[in-house]
Amino acid sequence: MKKRDFIKLSASATLGVAALAAIPAGAARLSDLMPAKIDAAIRRRNLIPNVPLLTHEGKLVRFYDDLIKNKIVLINFMYVRCGEICPGMTANLRQVQKEFGDRMGKDVFMYSVSLDQDTPEMLKGYAELFNVQPGWTFLTGKKTDIETLRTKLGFNSNIAEIDKDKTEHTGVVKFGIEHLGRWGMTPALGEAKYIAEYVRWMEPGGARPNLQEMMG
Repeated sequence: MKKRDFIKLSASATLGVAALAAIPAGAARLSDLMPAKIDAAIRRRNLIPNVPLLTHEGKLVRFYDDLIKNKIVLINFMYVRCGEICPGMTANLRQVQKEFGDRMGKDVFMYSVSLDQDTPEMLKGYAELFNVQPGWTFLTGKKTDIETLRTKLGFNSNIAEIDKDKTEHTGVVKFGIEHLGRWGMTPALGEAKYIAEYVRWMEPGGARPNLQEMMG
């Protein structure tokens, strides 16, 4: 709510001395009384479905509340049984994980969502195959929930024929800083250092990546 609107609302409500006395003494400015931060948090939460999912370790989680809220994240969709494409992207994302070093699992998290509703046991075996380290979670769930998540996160296509193609859903990584509302997408097979540098650039005070240095 804007300050001007707040003042109008206050006037129409004919606030008296008793009502004004109820305002906390620490509220020195009208802006202190406005729920701007609350509204922003609600908007952020509504952008990302809070669907229930299972991790590759068999733990039940809520996507937004447990995995995304207040975190720096990288998200992709994948298939355990995907020929050469998904394994190549998973191997590349393993290099991205290395780029973040000790930050993984602390303030940076990676999530790979199965489009085949694979079992946690299958996802765990897949994670072990690629020597995935802590901070990277593989997820599965109901088909309807996965589709909701895929669509809301922007991994779908408006062209029906393209959207039916499984390979079209796995080619990119979405990354962002949830509490700042900063998001981007990049090819999952891009240079690992390039992907990590662009995530860091989104952080407060982050420096723009030098592509010439990164590409050698």
